[in-house]
Amino acid sequence: MSTDFSPVDLATARERLRELIKDLAVVRGKVTLASGIEADYYVDLRRVTLHHESSRYVGQVMLGLLDEAGIAFDAAGGLTMGADPVGNAIMRTAGDQGRAVDTFVVRKAQKSYGMGRQVEGPSVVGRDVVVVEDTSTTGGSALTAVEALQKAGANVVAVAVIVDRRTGAKERIEETAGVPCLYAYSKDELGLD
Repeated sequence: MSTDFSPVDLATARERLRELIKDLAVVRGKVTLASGIEADYYVDLRRVTLHHESSRYVGQVMLGLLDEAGIAFDAAGGLTMGADPVGNAIMRTAGDQGRAVDTFVVRKAQKSYGMGRQVEGPSVVGRDVVVVEDTSTTGGSALTAVEALQKAGANVVAVAVIVDRRTGAKERIEETAGVPCLYAYSKDELGLD
């Protein structure tokens, strides 16, 4: 199996990733989301962020989204597990462009053993960081990550999400954290209502 993974223009990457999300991640049917909200569909973005082809587009699209918004940052990551492959994809794409962007992982709770950290990876102290998510319903995971990063000494400059479900997460994050919340796709762009 040979697939050409050379960089493509951002518009092409955005369209291909949108197709892959629709093909691989959208599951129709009644589901209860982690937030407790019931929905008629589920967007299982791990089927995309962990996929050999689409993960490259995730990095290109999310880094492009942040660049277009003028967000300067040194590292990207978020609450494990949904954010982990997104941060890694951004790091890989930035590296392909000769840019030094690290990633980090935020645990749901601080460890009670070892180094006792909640934020793992290269130090975030004094660094500009972006919290990433695959999708968000209430903004709770992103806000947990923002709080942990601020406690760890990071300067959170933005939150970036692949898919915004249009359920108020963006507004809640911006109001509570005081940083912009960007998203690559709305549910409307994926044909979801």
